[in-house]
Amino acid sequence: MTLFSLARKNIRRNLSQYSLYIASMVFSIAIYFTFVTMKYNETITGEVEASKKIASIMSSSSVVLLVFVTIFIFYSNAFFMKKRKKEVGLYALLGVRKRQIGFLLFFENLLLGIISLIFGIFFGFLASKLFLWVLLKMMDYQAVAHFTLSIDAVINTVCVFFILFLITSIQGYRVVYRFQLIELFQAEKQGEKVPKPNLWLALLGAVLVGVGYYIALANMVTSPIWKNLSVAAPFIILACVIIGTYLIFHSFIGYCLKLIKKSEGLIWQNLRLLTVSQLLYRIRGNAQTLTIIAVLSATTITAGGAVFGLYYNTKSTIQQADPFTYMYVETKDTPKLNQKGKSFDILYTEFDAKELSDAFGPYGKRNYTVMTTNTYNQLARLIDKPTIEVVGKEAVIIDPSYDERYSPDYKGKELDAVKVNKSLRLKDVTKENVLNSSIAYTTLIVTPDVFKQLERTSEKMIVHALNNTSLTVNEAKKIQQKMPEDARFSSYPIDVKQSMENIGIVLFVGSFLGFVFLLATGSIIYFKILTEAEADKGQFMILHKMGISMKNMKYSIAAQVGVIFSVPLIVGMIHSAVALKAISSVLNMNIFVPVCIWMGIYSVIYAIYYIFTVRAYTNIIKRTIRNEG
Repeated sequence: MTLFSLARKNIRRNLSQYSLYIASMVFSIAIYFTFVTMKYNETITGEVEASKKIASIMSSSSVVLLVFVTIFIFYSNAFFMKKRKKEVGLYALLGVRKRQIGFLLFFENLLLGIISLIFGIFFGFLASKLFLWVLLKMMDYQAVAHFTLSIDAVINTVCVFFILFLITSIQGYRVVYRFQLIELFQAEKQGEKVPKPNLWLALLGAVLVGVGYYIALANMVTSPIWKNLSVAAPFIILACVIIGTYLIFHSFIGYCLKLIKKSEGLIWQNLRLLTVSQLLYRIRGNAQTLTIIAVLSATTITAGGAVFGLYYNTKSTIQQADPFTYMYVETKDTPKLNQKGKSFDILYTEFDAKELSDAFGPYGKRNYTVMTTNTYNQLARLIDKPTIEVVGKEAVIIDPSYDERYSPDYKGKELDAVKVNKSLRLKDVTKENVLNSSIAYTTLIVTPDVFKQLERTSEKMIVHALNNTSLTVNEAKKIQQKMPEDARFSSYPIDVKQSMENIGIVLFVGSFLGFVFLLATGSIIYFKILTEAEADKGQFMILHKMGISMKNMKYSIAAQVGVIFSVPLIVGMIHSAVALKAISSVLNMNIFVPVCIWMGIYSVIYAIYYIFTVRAYTNIIKRTIRNEG
């Protein structure tokens, strides 16, 4: 029998033991193939207006995905080989030559890779239709998702993963040469070095995380910390949070568990002493892995929450920027439209705003859009916005991006017209704009008398506006095509469509990558815990012989697994909550609801992983007790 035939026979005989490794590879291949399929899909590349931008985003994101999938496959392979080292040791003990053992492992790894590649492409092909439909929905794009197999995607996937599997197969070949016989037999007992909890390191971890949070939440414009640290601030935040998180897992949580362990009231109650002791070992022994999972979870939730927040608020943001369905300035080349709208006059006037300054410095001379209270109030009533009243030289300023933290203190300040002897005193400030963003600068609402005085030395424009909620994107585009560039045409349906396409693709890619990261981190914990379950079989067997019920042992398992799953998730969520608070502050946008939805989805998927892990762990112990008890 050849080594290749023996490898094939081994796979058939031990398929149940290899299933976890195969599943992780199939998942990685399916995800990558799905992503690459969408990159080459004709529905996107041929029909969507933003196809070039989408292709660019897909290409760069596929590189990120490939890097992550590569790391995940190598990580999965490391766990798989760790479980097989004892088997390799037995071959060596029986006198099989190292070269033969090496080639056996090489062929087995390669065969498993080829099998995974076939199933991965198959499941990826099935999933690509669903994910393409989701992408088009997120982009608010009406198109039929064609269900076709992309040969380019198949070739890309086969080439990439065949190289990866070739590398992992070579690693498998080298296992027998890299380790002594005793190391092969003791491989399952080896883990990360378990450090002793240290009170000072525990406190240092908490302080570092606190410092990172403090800098992140400080005002980026006015805070002296950000002014002094400048571009180094984000890197300092990352360093503080990551190092602090490691020390939290290394010492802080371990120190807390050590205090719980010493509590006499908890000893032996429902196996809590055993549970706490094992948790103490697990958390301290896996500090590096748990830190990576917490940081990765925080990154995923933060990125996904921020993009989902933007997507969630897209229509309201565009509604504020374009309150009318369409608006344009009349020029000599603008066509006459059949639709009835509102026509009115505005001025572009230069003012000296020497009394105004914001967080970035003094204003000086700048152009403002000027309109009368009568015009403003007529437009405001059409779109259900409050009216404004001014008298004499009073003016109300409309600043759609007004933020009291950064914007000028407008009230009571004066503006001097540059070309005419006229001053205006600012009565109030509002964000309620009635002009589409393409038409207006920051706007001043004045009395008709003041408007007439300014009109002589200002650029006067006739503006046409229509508020027709039934106007479709295609109809708006037909109107836009007739308009000259200097008409400064803007349309709510068109701008919403473009924003949904742009943010939709970013949200999809972010969600897709976040979903992959989530499943990968969940799988890493799953691999870790089930590997440790194999090592814990002896302890649970002893407990069974001592008369401890399966119910109590299951409680102990559920508690241990629950803490290992929940602690990095909770730490990651706290990190992301702080980061998202800082982001919402910068964007001046309320993203509480979308962030809660995003965190909820993330937590539900993690909970599903937890349930499967507890069940798998319990089944390992039950099977051991049944076979050996």
